[in-house]
Amino acid sequence: MVIKSPKIILTVTNDISYDQRMQRICNSLSKQNYSVLLVGRSLSSSKLLPNFNFKTKRLNCFFKKGFLFYVEYNLRLFFFLLFIKADILCAIDLDTIIPNYLISVLKRKKRVYDAHELFTEQKEIITRPLVHKFWLSIEQFFVPKFKKGYTVNIFIQQELNRRYNVNYSIIRNLPVKIQFNTTIQNTNSNFIIYQGAVNEGRSFETLIPAMLQVNCNLLICGKGNFFEQTKQLIYQHKLQHKIELRGYVNPEELKTITPTALIGLTLFEKTGLNQYYSLSNRFFDYIMAGIPQVCVGYPEYKAINDKYEIALLINVTDESTIADAINELLNNKELHKQLQNNCIKARELLNWENEEKDLLQFWKNIVQ
Repeated sequence: MVIKSPKIILTVTNDISYDQRMQRICNSLSKQNYSVLLVGRSLSSSKLLPNFNFKTKRLNCFFKKGFLFYVEYNLRLFFFLLFIKADILCAIDLDTIIPNYLISVLKRKKRVYDAHELFTEQKEIITRPLVHKFWLSIEQFFVPKFKKGYTVNIFIQQELNRRYNVNYSIIRNLPVKIQFNTTIQNTNSNFIIYQGAVNEGRSFETLIPAMLQVNCNLLICGKGNFFEQTKQLIYQHKLQHKIELRGYVNPEELKTITPTALIGLTLFEKTGLNQYYSLSNRFFDYIMAGIPQVCVGYPEYKAINDKYEIALLINVTDESTIADAINELLNNKELHKQLQNNCIKARELLNWENEEKDLLQFWKNIVQ
């Protein structure tokens, strides 16, 4: 008797070419013989996808951003899910939760919510009253209907439990373990790196002018809703010679670039609980790459740094504080080497190979 593999569909609104988190999750599920389909969006800049061990689908949209994009994408996603077979539907964040819920009800299928972040507490949402009211109403109506789910840290877990009485698991955004040479890297480098979304609330308004006080180049790898403004800030401060805004970088290429940097940057403004209680991918990616970082000293980061001592923490993100912290790591060779050695030790524990065990147990319980 042949046992049918459960088919899981996971949905995002971004270009899955650069979504390392979802690639890790889908790869892990596929290795357990689940039939996995990851659905995302197609952009004019989208590149051909590599040969994953799971299936993918990219939806084309006429609108590229704003409210009309979300309406169009959710409609397209609804009809796509309507005419495809699946056993379990997984919505990643609020922006795909509506079609997943509706189809799960219509087809009587299991549903899972992946709260990658506290969506309604992002700066670009919480600072716009009407936009915040809209997304909060979506959250209030739909999240309680997703009894099974997981999120990335204990704060979001507790906040969703407080708001909606849901008890989600925690699956952190840890990187896949990479084999490096045992020698210390980046001794000849002359650049620092920011990798990840170039979005509002990531302190680019103060990071860019802070670079006037830093004798080192900055490489920014990523795109987002603050990309054009960041480009203008670079021109405004005449820093084109010092700051490279590279845009999207393939995850495999990024894995070769990041270890050659001197320092990584993990910066968030305090506006909105999502920033203050974040635990970003890049924080762990820098640890895996074996490079110290300047990082905000917010609760989730401080808890990990208190244990592993892999970052120089700052409590505010104004220009002088950022510049002073970067310069301290550039000039204090002993501190830099100490944090770097701690990263090399910490990455033996803070890796996806350890974290995926919790993910697989979660999905095993769902499938049963």
